[in-house]
Amino acid sequence: MGRRETPDMERTYATRTSGVKDVTLDAGGITLSGLHIEPPGASPRAVVVAVHGGGMTAGYFDGQAHPSVSLLGLGASLGFAVLSLDRPGYGRSAREVPHGQSLTEQSATLHAALDDYSRRYPTAEGFLLVAHSFGGKVALTAAADDERGRIIGLDISGCGHHYATEFSEPPGALARDSWKWHWGPLRLYPPNSFRFSRPLLAPMPPVEEQELRQWSEFFPGVAARVRAPVRFTFAQYENWWRHDADARAEMVGHLRATTVTMHSQPDAGHNISLGWTARSYHLRVLAFLEEVLARRGQVGA
Repeated sequence: MGRRETPDMERTYATRTSGVKDVTLDAGGITLSGLHIEPPGASPRAVVVAVHGGGMTAGYFDGQAHPSVSLLGLGASLGFAVLSLDRPGYGRSAREVPHGQSLTEQSATLHAALDDYSRRYPTAEGFLLVAHSFGGKVALTAAADDERGRIIGLDISGCGHHYATEFSEPPGALARDSWKWHWGPLRLYPPNSFRFSRPLLAPMPPVEEQELRQWSEFFPGVAARVRAPVRFTFAQYENWWRHDADARAEMVGHLRATTVTMHSQPDAGHNISLGWTARSYHLRVLAFLEEVLARRGQVGA
C-alpha cells in the first residue's frame, strides 16, 4: 500500500512544526488520525510513537507556544520518525468509537495501527512508545501484549500506579480549578500556552472515565508482562500521582522489564511536554532511545 498523507482530512491543528503532516492509519477497521514527521533526507533510525493522555489529542506532542516545545520537530532533527496518534475515541475515530475503548481494546487498536504503519513506512529498529498520563496506561498495556517484540522501549510521564488524591471527577484541563492538577505553577509554561492548548483538548470518552479509577488494580498484572525497557518521569509539580520513594519502589517491584529507571523533572508540571522544560525532557527521552539502540547493537554484535 502506498503512503497516504491526508491533506484533505479534517484539520484539527491550525499550526504545526515545519515538516509535520497529517496522517491516518487503518487500525483494524478503525481510522486513527495523527501527526507524522520523518527525518530530512534519510531513513529513520527508529520510530517514536507518541501516545497522548486523557482529554488531550495528538497535538500535545507538537506544542506551538514556543519552538523548543515540539517532540516531533526535535525527534526528526535527531534522525527519528515521530508518529503522534489520536487514541481511539479522539480525533478522526471519535465518530467511529464515540464512547472510546477499554485499555485492552486500545492496545489491540494501537497494534493494528502499527501494523499499517509498518506496511507503509520504514521502521528500522522498531518502536519507542512515548506516553503521557492515561496514554501511559495504554502504552504499558500495549507493551504487555507485544508478542512480536517490536516495541523496543517505553518512556512514560505523568503516570504512576496510585493516585495521590480522591476525586469525584477529573477537572477539565483548562478549567480555573484545574491548574494544580494539569499544569502546576503557570510560570512553568511559555506565554500563550493556554491559547495554543485549546485546540488540543477533547472530551474524555466515557469508557476511559469508567476505567480511570481501576488502574491501581490493573497495574500489577500489566506490569508483570512488560519486557521492554521502561523509563518513568515524574514532574516536580505532579499532583495526580504518588511518586515518593516508597511508591516508586513498589512500581519497580511489579515490573519485569529488562531495565526500569525513574526520573524526576525539575520545574515541570503534569503537562510536561508543553512547558519550558519540555525540550530537556524530550532530549532525555531521545537519549533513552539512544541507549536502547546501543544496547540492541551490542547484543546483535
